[in-house]
Amino acid sequence: MLVIALDTSTPAVTAGLVALDDGLPRVLAERVTINPRAHGELLMPQLVDVLQEAGRGFTDVDAIVAGIGPGPFTGLRVGLATATALGQACDVPVHPVCGLDAIAAAAEVTGPLLVATDARRKETYWAAYDGATRVDGPHVAKPADVPTEGYPVAAGELAEAVGLPAVGPKYPTPAGLVAAATLDADPEPLVPMYLRRPDAQEPGERKSVLTR
Repeated sequence: MLVIALDTSTPAVTAGLVALDDGLPRVLAERVTINPRAHGELLMPQLVDVLQEAGRGFTDVDAIVAGIGPGPFTGLRVGLATATALGQACDVPVHPVCGLDAIAAAAEVTGPLLVATDARRKETYWAAYDGATRVDGPHVAKPADVPTEGYPVAAGELAEAVGLPAVGPKYPTPAGLVAAATLDADPEPLVPMYLRRPDAQEPGERKSVLTR
């Protein structure tokens, strides 16, 4: 089974092609570029490079896995729109995956684990795990407010910011995305995971510039 893995929920623009051998993900090719302002420009070219390197085409793909966040609106919509369009064009299912789950799956920690990524505004998206199984979250909070008692290590780009020793990876990986996906069932709706209200607000009533 061949799976395209995409994620734009963090500063990392991630595209990969993963083969499932006996249920274990094997990365055939991947591209990861750290650039929080270039998701739209980099994602598809990276995916094309991945397929060329692996010697495969879009018609060889059996499924697509896409990170749904948590993350910022602009970045998330690039990955989800791309995954949706590819799924329709290739007539394959598109499976959503929480990006924090993907990090936990790739961390290969067997016990308690925290995952913390950058939510901007001096905050972090975080979730708690027992191995790769999520037991709490995801939440958004300031790093100092993340409960770390009972958790010896953390993964994600803000692992050290929450005060714990860091283990890899910092960002969702193609292997982690596929490992965290439920590919043997019908896909859930591809709904982005936003943990904060949008910054944009409807304009209020205009104030008159006329004076008496």
